[in-house]
Amino acid sequence: MENYKKTKIVEKPCPLPFTDLPPDIIEMKVKDGSKIRNLMGYAIGKMELDSVRQILFTGSGKAVSKTITCVEIMKRRLKELHQITKVLFKQIEEIWEPIVPEAGLDALTVKRNIPAICVLLSKDALDPQEPGYQAPGSFDAFWIETLKAESQAQMKRKQVECLGSPEQSPETERLVGVAWGFYRNQPAALAGKLLLNTGLQSC
Repeated sequence: MENYKKTKIVEKPCPLPFTDLPPDIIEMKVKDGSKIRNLMGYAIGKMELDSVRQILFTGSGKAVSKTITCVEIMKRRLKELHQITKVLFKQIEEIWEPIVPEAGLDALTVKRNIPAICVLLSKDALDPQEPGYQAPGSFDAFWIETLKAESQAQMKRKQVECLGSPEQSPETERLVGVAWGFYRNQPAALAGKLLLNTGLQSC
């Protein structure tokens, strides 16, 4: 690709992974360049109103870690929030143009799947059987689960190192990609908590 430059990124529309959302729900679309102070000033102001019962945070790609940060800030400001977290994959198209048009090269369109996260926070009770549900005040329990999971993962990694790395299935590769994206940008415990308690799906 040394003869090309990326000129455009197009995000394909992806339906929200929630049903029965109110039509006027507030959706905070977190971008990589968004300022957390601006996002949270607006979001907290809305959620402090009695008439606003739910809020939705969404982000993809590099904005995933910032989305998680916004959710954690909101949960610390408003203590009794129910949460459902969904991790999914969005498709984007990258348009690459030749650096030297006279070279006779054609433009390229590269399709990629990137991790995305949607977090629903609600003052009212949500379905505890829904994958990705987190009850208010259950943060300590998730820390314990995370430590156990990390310990088990370390043991599995050691076994794989001894046996050699087998070829991964596409689903495993996607899971590893999301996990790496979280661990690279977040403390390990927070990343593990999310991966343990999310519903993973693809658009």
